[in-house]
Amino acid sequence: MLQGLATSNFQAADLAAARAWYTELLGLEPYFVRDGYLEWRLGRDGDEFGVVDARFVPGSADRTPGGQYVYWAVEDVDAAVARLVARGATVHEPPTPRGEGFTTAAVVDPFGNVLGVMTNPHWAGTAG
Repeated sequence: MLQGLATSNFQAADLAAARAWYTELLGLEPYFVRDGYLEWRLGRDGDEFGVVDARFVPGSADRTPGGQYVYWAVEDVDAAVARLVARGATVHEPPTPRGEGFTTAAVVDPFGNVLGVMTNPHWAGTAG
């Protein structure tokens, strides 16, 4: 059934602001830009991270923090959360050790999306 991550999409009412925020955070420009949509390729697998203009998302005006709750692999959860908070995100789930080398956390970006980060020894140990 599920074969792997194809694209993780967030939404933003101000797509220009989201583009600037994520471009600065990720250190690269989106590789795919269309009216109402931006997309970056991230990490060793080229996972796709997109931001869609909220006008195309039914009910987006009345939502609470949401979006797809995906954990993105990072080397240091505490450092990642600190960097995200310094850029205007708010803590949604503080860094939480889960045992056996796993630690998770999540923030809410300035556009209302939950962005998860984690250390994952299985992800870190695979060849890329």
